[in-house]
Amino acid sequence: MSSASPSLNLVRLVLLCAPLSVMLEGPRAFSATPIPRATIPAGTRTDHEPLGLDEVRRTAREAYVWGWALVYLHQCRSALERVPAPGRCSGIPVAPINQLAMLTDIIRPRTTVVPCANQDVIYGFGIFDLAADAVVVQVPDFGNRFWLYQLGDHRTDAFAMVGQMHGTKPGCYLVVGPGWEGEVPAGIAGVFRCPTRYGYCLPRVHVDGSDKDRLAALPAVNQIAAYPLSEFDGKPRAHDWSKSRWLPNVAGRGRYQRGVSPESFFEALPEVLAAVPPLPGEESLYARLHGLVDAMETRPEIRVLAVAAASDAEREVVAPLFHFRNVGRGLPAHWTTVDNGASFGNDYLTRTAVAKSNVFVNTSREARYFYLDLDSHGERLEGGQYYRLTFPAGELPPARAFWSLTVYDERHALPEGDGPHAIGSHTEGIEFGADGSLTILIDPAALSGEPIPANQLPANQLPANQLVTPTGPFSLYLRVYWPDDAVIDGSWTPPPVHPVAQAGVVANDVGGEGSALNVGKATPVIVMDRVGVSAREGAGQGGAIPRRVSGAPGRRGFFGRGSERDIVRRP
Repeated sequence: MSSASPSLNLVRLVLLCAPLSVMLEGPRAFSATPIPRATIPAGTRTDHEPLGLDEVRRTAREAYVWGWALVYLHQCRSALERVPAPGRCSGIPVAPINQLAMLTDIIRPRTTVVPCANQDVIYGFGIFDLAADAVVVQVPDFGNRFWLYQLGDHRTDAFAMVGQMHGTKPGCYLVVGPGWEGEVPAGIAGVFRCPTRYGYCLPRVHVDGSDKDRLAALPAVNQIAAYPLSEFDGKPRAHDWSKSRWLPNVAGRGRYQRGVSPESFFEALPEVLAAVPPLPGEESLYARLHGLVDAMETRPEIRVLAVAAASDAEREVVAPLFHFRNVGRGLPAHWTTVDNGASFGNDYLTRTAVAKSNVFVNTSREARYFYLDLDSHGERLEGGQYYRLTFPAGELPPARAFWSLTVYDERHALPEGDGPHAIGSHTEGIEFGADGSLTILIDPAALSGEPIPANQLPANQLPANQLVTPTGPFSLYLRVYWPDDAVIDGSWTPPPVHPVAQAGVVANDVGGEGSALNVGKATPVIVMDRVGVSAREGAGQGGAIPRRVSGAPGRRGFFGRGSERDIVRRP
């Protein structure tokens, strides 16, 4: 059955969230919303009065959409307060408050705590309580390697631009809270002020997936650190993150994985309101939220009513935001994107959508993300179907750093089993057609393990370029790091993903004449092939082409080998 278009879903969600739209002075869709700078109009009330039952329902619903991401980060912080030392838990880096931990490899498919784990980078993570102390963050010399540190506040907005593309120099930097007025010691290269008490640091260090490149990155990764200013002695610290402890699930697995519930939301809301000051224009909203909190403390029936209203908001508004077709701005061919990543301001709906679906995105000038749930006909992408995507000549994703395409299952987790699950500008062995185009298509025989005669393959297909798809629904996720202006201004968008007929002929809407395909019954995979030679020309070439997966043997989800000097380049 055909799914609703992204634009219709956006309208539906905004209508369901009507009180929130009124609060924002008119209906807003998912497009970028700047932080309001206007002062409060004269006569606006900033105190609060006892709430009527209808107002309780409206306010609870608004609160849930406004605060979902803030409560999510609050719960992450609460979990990390029980972590005894930097290490790894459930496959992700965890550290006590005001420290961070680093991985030494990409995240593995069995890790489900973090949605949409990136297969291009080595991750780190830490949460800071800046009321307790300022925090020193170390930036090593990464050479020509692409890297970013995401410094975000409690609203999941970025408050500092740190990375290769920003020209950040190696050194020790100081992260301070909104009221910090201390003395900056010698040896600090710069100061970043977080507008909220709590913030987070999420380093990303690019690797091409090969063992050689991963090992080459580790000396710099081992110099990434964060610690309280009170422990700073002017000397950089080093860690051998490969020796990090595997920690028991002290974080409380179920709650950490499930995210926010209506019950947990109102438990955390008072602390969130105390920790996150209102943005300009939010004072009236905060007054109503404080009124709701006060009423729930004295009248149990108000809490019951508020939780019920939030449950409705979860079901009708927030839960649908997990699906990428409902996230951000709709693009041609059913792709969607977010223009204001990590700069949400008062765009609460997009902030919640990102936190619900894939969380902790970079700013749109650092990385642009494109999401796809639906094929060119508007049908859900399914693991049992076959698809084709072609980047025309000269229209590869315009990235100054790199781009990659990743498959995620219906949980937004990496598919189980051997990969690769991502492919991109640093995948070994990809070639282009004579006309310069690059095609991605489904090859159901790619995992059969048997050599495939060349005359049964699409013309000059390259077996190394393949993505494993899961059974059941899946999503495609295109990342463009350090995007060119064509991505930023929207003049470049991804091409459609066309279904391919299982009878062995490319569906008519793919373009050009139908091409004979060998579509066996094995698990389908996405495969890049060279185009520009018709199937007739490719037929009869004879010989068998052994199937192979690029990258290190036995590694899951890796890119192929690449040269470090190519890490920052224009395609």
